[in-house]
Amino acid sequence: MTEAGTVTEAGTVTAETDEKEILTEIRDGVCVITFNRPQARNAVTSTMALAYAAALRAADDDPQVRAIVVTGAGAGFCAGADLAVLRDGAEAIKKFVPAREDLPALTMRLRKPVIAAVNGAAVGIGFAYMMGSDIRIAAESAKIATAFSRLGLAAEYGVSWLLPRAIGLQSALDLLLTGRTIGAQEAAKLGLVQQVVPDGTVLEAAVAYAKDLVENCSPFSLAMIKEQVYLDLDRSQDDALTDTLRRMDIAFEGPGLAEALTARTEKRPAVFDALPTREA
Repeated sequence: MTEAGTVTEAGTVTAETDEKEILTEIRDGVCVITFNRPQARNAVTSTMALAYAAALRAADDDPQVRAIVVTGAGAGFCAGADLAVLRDGAEAIKKFVPAREDLPALTMRLRKPVIAAVNGAAVGIGFAYMMGSDIRIAAESAKIATAFSRLGLAAEYGVSWLLPRAIGLQSALDLLLTGRTIGAQEAAKLGLVQQVVPDGTVLEAAVAYAKDLVENCSPFSLAMIKEQVYLDLDRSQDDALTDTLRRMDIAFEGPGLAEALTARTEKRPAVFDALPTREA
């Protein structure tokens, strides 16, 4: 793994940071982004939040990358904001909060699927980072909590909008109001996570999930479907159907369908084009 902003043998990530709080590695089309403060259970600092957002954008814009996996170094995913910041008072906390475009919901605006490999505690902003991911895979010993109510805080980073849509109103209120800690199995039962795997295998499982997308799915389709799903959260059925028909016309005329059909006829894997950079 390398510091965000360096070149690996597998590829280039252009995000820059003077810290090593965020690591990136490209594995066969999968960009693994790691929160790297294991001594602090990957508690978030302001530089770490900025570096993470930059690494996400860089991965989303890298044609070599077709899926993104997010995890934490050591025994935890992300234990929330660094408590030292919380103890410094309101003005320090306000300066800590990332700009709107760098908030945890950034992952929902990326074109590429983001899979969270939750290897331990996911609390506070760590919970928000986990929830912002498209797919969540947890280790058996993972511990998950909103925690906001137990710190005298509001439901932060948009989780009051996302959580009821993900798991239903009453379950969302339960987790937000109590701030209680739940385990991986309860999280799976609620729909917070899609898979629970043995400890020590969560990153492997998340990368395998991502590689299946890389090897078998059209990047164009993944980007379009992801955008549709998040836009449709706030659209009427009629508007969603209108948009679907428009996108169907675009897809019918695109190269992906022709390649998929040809590959099936020739009994070989389809070779889909990479997404262009956003500037292209």
